[in-house]
Amino acid sequence: MFIPSIQGAAASTDSPINSPTPTALTTTPPPAEGYYQESVRHMLFGPLPAVQATIRLLHIRGYAEPNDWSEPIPTGRPNEVMAILTKRVRLAN
Repeated sequence: MFIPSIQGAAASTDSPINSPTPTALTTTPPPAEGYYQESVRHMLFGPLPAVQATIRLLHIRGYAEPNDWSEPIPTGRPNEVMAILTKRVRLAN
């Protein structure tokens, strides 16, 4: 999810695969010996301002980048959106 800091600002939400210039930060290094990786999916539900505030808080704490989240998706319930983050975690064998 992109949260503009300047009105009218925009940013790409393309994945690293579609990015014209991938960087070292967008690639996941192979897991170390004795470890493997699994995906975990986080889902936030709530009013848009609350979802955005939670995404900012997780960013401030160093857990996930705001652009790693999906765009807010309306759930069909009044005043509720959903945002999704899929994250790879390292686990010991």
